Amino acid sequence: MSGKPKIYKYKSMTRLTQKLRYDLNSGAQNFVLLFAYNGTGKTRLSMAFKDTGKKKGIERDTLYFNAFTEDLFNWDNDLEGDSERVLKINSSSRFFAGVEELEMENRIRPFLHRYGDFDFSIDYEQWTIDFSRDVQVKVRGDPNPKVETVDNIKVSRGEENIFIWCFFLAIAQLAIDGAEAYNWVKYIYIDDPISSLDDNNAIALASDLAQLLIQGKDRMKTVISSHHGLFFNVMCNELKKLKHKKYFLYKSGGAPTYFLQATDDTPFFHHVAMLTELQQAANSGQLYTYHFNMLRSILEKTATFFGFNDFSACIQGVDDEILYARALNLLSHGKYSVYEPREMVDDTKELFKKILTAFLDRYRFDLPALITKDSK
Repeated sequence: MSGKPKIYKYKSMTRLTQKLRYDLNSGAQNFVLLFAYNGTGKTRLSMAFKDTGKKKGIERDTLYFNAFTEDLFNWDNDLEGDSERVLKINSSSRFFAGVEELEMENRIRPFLHRYGDFDFSIDYEQWTIDFSRDVQVKVRGDPNPKVETVDNIKVSRGEENIFIWCFFLAIAQLAIDGAEAYNWVKYIYIDDPISSLDDNNAIALASDLAQLLIQGKDRMKTVISSHHGLFFNVMCNELKKLKHKKYFLYKSGGAPTYFLQATDDTPFFHHVAMLTELQQAANSGQLYTYHFNMLRSILEKTATFFGFNDFSACIQGVDDEILYARALNLLSHGKYSVYEPREMVDDTKELFKKILTAFLDRYRFDLPALITKDSK
């Protein structure tokens, strides 16, 4: 990649959504891919993108998947009888408009069976979903196990997320196929399809999603945002032959300013993006405990790249290397959530900055100049 990457600066999320729509329309792009960490405002951006269509005098033009989509489903655990557990559907949402006549079970199952080993049925009168699973039962004296269906099971949280994702995929397929109930869809916006994906599922989900969206590239435009580095990179590779743009999205300051950094640097771009975010956080002093997890992750990947057995090799030879290694071991093992961030105390902030500086002094990553001069 020649020269410095282009960086766009926006004072409001509305202007940012206008940029994304501009890219999709005036630039004849099929896709826009955004890499951004949790807390940047990805979910808000997806809703702002949807609302921007309405402001143009259009009732709606965006089919979206985000955290709000998952909230359209909730459990009734049958606390009294403890037997009829069902997932309830918010039937008042226009997300489900017309699904009663569209044989959704048969549309969802082909997607679901790629990722799960359970089945389901939809009751459109009660707007509920019940789940079942086939299990093998051994009978005394019979060497061949029998298969029995267990009904009204409560699937795990991960399985529930997969089911909701497959429900969305089935609706997206209807929009791509031109079903009348979804002929209003001009854009698809997908934010972090499934959280906590392992690597195998991230690759499979990204590949499957790309193939589906490629089918609809002449009918609608798509924005995909994610904090999952592997998922983002697979999507980039799957769509590389089509017209698309890739950005690193981040923000800075108390009154958020949003930045879009154009990048063609895959598949290792997300390491630079992560370092950029850490350097910005260090510069601003807004450091949280989960930043230690991010820093250790970068050191581990760097150690692997150079053939070291341990991440501490990345800071060998610097002053206080033993202290730094112990601090990273200790402070990166907590279950620190970016959804409920805890700010570091001042002494820990200084220690974090010293470790980060020591690492960057040794490995000269070409971080964007913007991280030191946000005022430009």
